[in-house]
Amino acid sequence: MRQRWSWWIIIGVAIGLLWALRRPAPLAASVSGPGQEYTLARVERIVEQGTVAHNGREQPYQVVEVRVLEGEWAGVPLQIEYGKYQPGQADLPLRPGERVWITITRTPDGFVRAYFVDIVRTPRIAVLAGLFVLAIVLTSGWKGVRSLLAMLYSLAVIVYYIIPQILSGADPVWVSVTGSVVLLGVTLYFTYGWTLKTHAAVLSMIAGLTLTGLLAWAGVTFTRLRGYGAEEVLFLAQTAPVALNLRGLLLGGMIIGALGVLDDLVATQAAAVFELHAANPDLSLRELIRRAMHIGQDHVAATVNTLVLAYAGTALPMLLLFSLGSAPWSELLNYEFVAEEVVRTLVGALGLILTVPLTTVIAGLLATHRPRPHSAWARWLGPVGPGGHHHTHG
Repeated sequence: MRQRWSWWIIIGVAIGLLWALRRPAPLAASVSGPGQEYTLARVERIVEQGTVAHNGREQPYQVVEVRVLEGEWAGVPLQIEYGKYQPGQADLPLRPGERVWITITRTPDGFVRAYFVDIVRTPRIAVLAGLFVLAIVLTSGWKGVRSLLAMLYSLAVIVYYIIPQILSGADPVWVSVTGSVVLLGVTLYFTYGWTLKTHAAVLSMIAGLTLTGLLAWAGVTFTRLRGYGAEEVLFLAQTAPVALNLRGLLLGGMIIGALGVLDDLVATQAAAVFELHAANPDLSLRELIRRAMHIGQDHVAATVNTLVLAYAGTALPMLLLFSLGSAPWSELLNYEFVAEEVVRTLVGALGLILTVPLTTVIAGLLATHRPRPHSAWARWLGPVGPGGHHHTHG
């Protein structure tokens, strides 16, 4: 019973910490500017469709009649053009009954025009999310449910703590570190339970996160990055209600970006150490660490490759654009928006590489020096794994 209540206490403490540190963000500006309204509409009928030339290429276009579904213009029929003036926009034709986002503008002389913004795709996203939830519950059972709850908690930390704090002018690095510690600490306990294996993973995660933060600071300082590399950052700097520390925002993004891989890395490596000790309890600490590092080396190689491919996949359009240019790669790498991604990848990989030996040592110490069974410390620290026995990390 104590073990069961222990991790609920951790969750309560984490939520209380977020509540105590909360800082309400200033109201953001509406997406609708003066004289315009961003609203939802439904396609009623296709008025006209054909093809139009853009940059020497034929592109389909449509003129459709829509009916506004909300706001000041609710119920009013309007016409919008889809793909007639924007290259590459009309690859997916609109169909009657489909819902779209539009912008309605009214000029000072009273003339009203509507413009297509995007297709409403949230119902389709909801279907994919439902399939994801069903798959993880059927595959992992109760542990899958707990992992889903942990995921929701992670999103809550980001949406209700990290983002409001940064928008209210707090230091992005401090906010990212504190939010990440609370986020991963709670989600690890919630997913894997109150066990020695989880304690090892949480301690390793805090150490790895701190190390990654220091590496990110050193990398950004050494390469003299300013945080202006992304176009959305420039837009954010102009529209944010307070002056933002863009360099700190870059550092915070690097720290949060390493969280997902760090979570899996520390949990898996800690599980490997405990499994090796369970298979041969007579192993010394030094021998246990040596054997566990053989597993960690393989995991690091696969994880670093995963991290690089993830960043390369995100930056694929940018890489294609560079391939079309004639400038040498040494010049392209000097651009800040390219250098940011390179530094982000290298810092994340370095943090992961150095976290493996840290996790191995911490888990090895806990595995070889765990309290005697039935002692007070053993009751409070919990079993080695769920159910009081060792098990592999799924």
